[in-house]
Amino acid sequence: MQTGAIAIDDLAGGLDLYRTLESGQSYLWRRSDGEMYGGDPAPEAWYHTVVDGRFVGDGSSSGEVIRVRQRDGVLEWRSTTDAEPILRRLLRLDDDLESIAAAAPEDPLVREAYEAHCGMRLVADPPFGTLISFICSAQMRVRRIHRMVSTLAREYGDAIEFDGEAVYAFPTPEQLAAATESELRELGLGYRAPYVVRTAEMVANGEAHPAEARDLEYEAARDYLTRFVGVGDKVADCILLFSLGFDEAVPLDTWIRSAIEEHYPDCDRGSYAATSRAIRQRFGGECAGYAQTYVFHHLRTGE
Repeated sequence: MQTGAIAIDDLAGGLDLYRTLESGQSYLWRRSDGEMYGGDPAPEAWYHTVVDGRFVGDGSSSGEVIRVRQRDGVLEWRSTTDAEPILRRLLRLDDDLESIAAAAPEDPLVREAYEAHCGMRLVADPPFGTLISFICSAQMRVRRIHRMVSTLAREYGDAIEFDGEAVYAFPTPEQLAAATESELRELGLGYRAPYVVRTAEMVANGEAHPAEARDLEYEAARDYLTRFVGVGDKVADCILLFSLGFDEAVPLDTWIRSAIEEHYPDCDRGSYAATSRAIRQRFGGECAGYAQTYVFHHLRTGE
């Protein structure tokens, strides 16, 4: 086992680990008390995830366990490998939050959200796990999505012994493609079950892979992702923003649509594509996804 620590003061704009991992961006981390997305922060709680040892972004479960917590001004980590470079990528620790916030539009709601949730960073989760997580997210509250994704890991992913306990990796495309629709329905996926099976099959057999969208222009990348079963424009935007580094993406979920209706009615252009362009511009263009994430978390939590 290896251990280490990263000084929070050395990160431009700091870090709020709780808000970063429990703001609806990621469902691939677990909290030590089992109450992730329970509504209450747990100061100094450990979080863990499993990534491919090379972190090539393919969602492979044959990898490394990483456990982190924020305490006494540092981000502590314990891992089966040197986790600092992986954490810098997963939690985007090299993003300059101060500059991103300073460049945000002079908009009351956006400014209020940034001030209320200082230190919240975007995540960069592996693409396959993110793809499946957000297929599962349709018509779901964040806590139930997290439980569903955790169940998939426990039932189909590899168990890795770490620190005296079994830690479950998110299943590989091949492992998940071997599941049946009826099995997934029994696990509570409902109508999402065939979407998950078919999408896993597409990745497993080489028909398509979400990581391939990374090299495309933004709207072409969104269109590419919609070829996966169960992925519409909103889910595609979530994958682009929380996995593939498209910081301009603004998923038009229920909360953001409510914000548009109440605060930015001129941005409602009828279609998803046109409304997306308008709200991206209103939220600052290149870093509009950061503004979206802050506004989403602010409205969802009422904090």
